[in-house]
Amino acid sequence: MNEPWKNVMDKLRGWGTAFIEMLPNLAVAILIVIAFVILARIAVRITRPALGRISSHKQLRGLALSVLKTGILLLGVFIALGVLNLDGTVASLLAGVGVIGLALGFAFQDIAANFMSGIILAVREPFHEGDMVTIGSFEGSIERLDLRATVGRTFQGQIVTIPNKDVLGSHIINFTTSREWRVHVDIGVSYGDDLDAAEAAVKDALESVSERDESKPVDVWYTGFGDSSINISARMWIRNDTQSFLLARSQMVKALKKTFDERDLTIPFPIRTLDFGIVGGKELSEALPQVPERDAA
Repeated sequence: MNEPWKNVMDKLRGWGTAFIEMLPNLAVAILIVIAFVILARIAVRITRPALGRISSHKQLRGLALSVLKTGILLLGVFIALGVLNLDGTVASLLAGVGVIGLALGFAFQDIAANFMSGIILAVREPFHEGDMVTIGSFEGSIERLDLRATVGRTFQGQIVTIPNKDVLGSHIINFTTSREWRVHVDIGVSYGDDLDAAEAAVKDALESVSERDESKPVDVWYTGFGDSSINISARMWIRNDTQSFLLARSQMVKALKKTFDERDLTIPFPIRTLDFGIVGGKELSEALPQVPERDAA
C-alpha cells in the first residue's frame, strides 16, 4: 500500500522540480508572447493606412489585417513553445493544422472557391458599388461585394445574390466605367415614304433630345427590309448615368413619334399582302374559281 503511494509522490515531486526548473524559460516564453502581441498591434496599426491606399474593399482589408495579426501571434506562440523545449508539440500542432485544413478544404470546396474568387474580385475591382453591369444573365446595379457573393439589384428592383465563383467565371460588362454610353432605338418607315426625308426626320428628332451628348453626331442607319416597313437604327451618345440612359431612350421614342407625325411620315402597323400568283399581282377574283350562276327557276 505504501509503495504505490510513494511512486505517486515521487512523480509529483519530479513534476514540481521540472516546473521549478522551467520557471525561467516559462517567464521568457510569456515575455515572448507579450512582445509578439504588442508587435502584432503595431503591425496592424502601421499596415491599415497602407491597405487603405491599395484597396477600397473593407472586408478585404479586414481579412488582410486579421491574417497578419494571426500570423504574428502564431509565430510568437511557436517561438515560446520552442523556448519551453516543446518542439515536438509544435510539430504535432502543425501536422494537425495541415490535416484539418485538408479535410475542411474537401468538405467546403465550394465555399473556399467563392471565398478565393471574392478575394480576386476585391483585388482586381472590375466593378464597384452602384455600378451598372451585366454579369452573365444578370443585368442591374451592384449593391455590395462580399467575400462569398456579389449582391446586385435588377432594373425591376429584385435583389440577386451571385456566388463569386460564378461572377469570376462570367463575362462582365461594366457600363459605368465608361464616361459615355450610346443609346439606340429601332424604328420602321413605310415603303411609300421618302427615305431621305425619313433619315432627316430621325436626325432632327434625336438632336432635340436634352440628354444627348452634343459633342458627338447622331447616327442613322437603314438596316433592312422588314415585313411591313424599312427598318432604321437610330443611335446617339449620352453622358454616363443610369437614369440618363432610361430617360434618353424614352425621349428618343417620344421625339421620333412627334417628328414623324409632324412630317406625315408613317410608322407602319404590321400588314400582310396575300399573293395568289407565282409571278404576283393577281387579283383575288381571278385566283378564285368561277362558280357558274344558276338559272332562275
